[in-house]
Amino acid sequence: MQLSNFFVLLQDYQTIRIEMEPTEQTLVQVERIVRKIAEKFPSSEDASVLTDIHICVSQENGEVMVYDDDDKEITRSVVEQWINAADDDFYEQVAAIFRKVLGEHTGLIDKMSVMKPYAFVLESDDRDEQHELYVVDDETMIIDPIVMNDLSEDLDSFFETLMKDV
Repeated sequence: MQLSNFFVLLQDYQTIRIEMEPTEQTLVQVERIVRKIAEKFPSSEDASVLTDIHICVSQENGEVMVYDDDDKEITRSVVEQWINAADDDFYEQVAAIFRKVLGEHTGLIDKMSVMKPYAFVLESDDRDEQHELYVVDDETMIIDPIVMNDLSEDLDSFFETLMKDV
């Protein structure tokens, strides 16, 4: 792959604290949601045209509703751990959990019959976009913010080492 064709989208440079450690049940429920989404778009030659898969999460009742671009419901579920979650950084924590699960199921997601590029987007129950979770495209990659920890210092150190050799 040529470097010019590879774009990296960097999001949320700050470190995300995971105070709401996901339970095994939460991870299973989120995985089930991801699998249900993939089942709605089985691998075929007739690809659907979508730009985003919207994942709306309610902090009040833990309900997760997934919609396509036309607001047609794909699936819905309730994550018990998220009912009445009072964390100020609730959506950051939910995003981290979804990113983890989506990252573990890239093979399944990449085989979905949806025309590329498209993205999984986390929204609040008011349908306000909170985070872009995962972009499906041959030339785009979203790097998890946790991976980005200390990147600036690493790049500075690399540059200093490089300049010493000049």
